[in-house]
Amino acid sequence: MKKSVFIFATLVMMAFSQAVTAQKTIVDVAVGNENFSTLVAALTAADLVGALQGEGPFTVFAPTNAAFAKVDAATLASLLKPENKKALSNILTYHVVSGKLDAKAVVAALKKGKGTVELKALNGQTLTVMQKDGKIWLKDQSNNYSEITSTDVMASNGVIHVINSVVMPK
Repeated sequence: MKKSVFIFATLVMMAFSQAVTAQKTIVDVAVGNENFSTLVAALTAADLVGALQGEGPFTVFAPTNAAFAKVDAATLASLLKPENKKALSNILTYHVVSGKLDAKAVVAALKKGKGTVELKALNGQTLTVMQKDGKIWLKDQSNNYSEITSTDVMASNGVIHVINSVVMPK
C-alpha cells in the first residue's frame, strides 16, 4: 500500500513539474488565442517572433484584433508589407517593456507616481500608464489612449496585458 501511494505521488509530482516547465512563451500564448491573430501576423511580418520567444522577461501590452481593426485598413495592409518592416517593428516594440510588470506592480507604481508612471518601451520611447475614470490606460506620445482591458496573462518569459487600441510611437 505504501509503495502504491509513493508511486502515485511520484507520478503526480512528475506531471506537475512537466506542466510547469512546459509553460508557454508570450508568442505561444498569442498564437493560441484567436483574438491575437492580427498581432501574430504583425509580429511575423516584423520578424519579432524569435525575440519575443527569448528569455525576457517582457511585459507586452497586446492589442486585440478589434484594436487593430481601429487602424485604417490601408495603413495596416501597408505596414505588413516587407518594405515597411522597420516602421512596423517600431510600432510593435512600442508595445513591449523590458521586465515583468504584473498588475500588482503596475498598481504599486501608479500609487507611488500619484496616478501616472512612465515606462520605457523597447523602441526607446516612453509610454505613460495612468489611472483615469477608475480604469488603467496607456497614453502614447501623441496623447492617444488605450484601455488595459485584461491583465496578467502569464507566460514563461513575461506577462501580457490586453489593450483595446494600438498605441503609436512618434
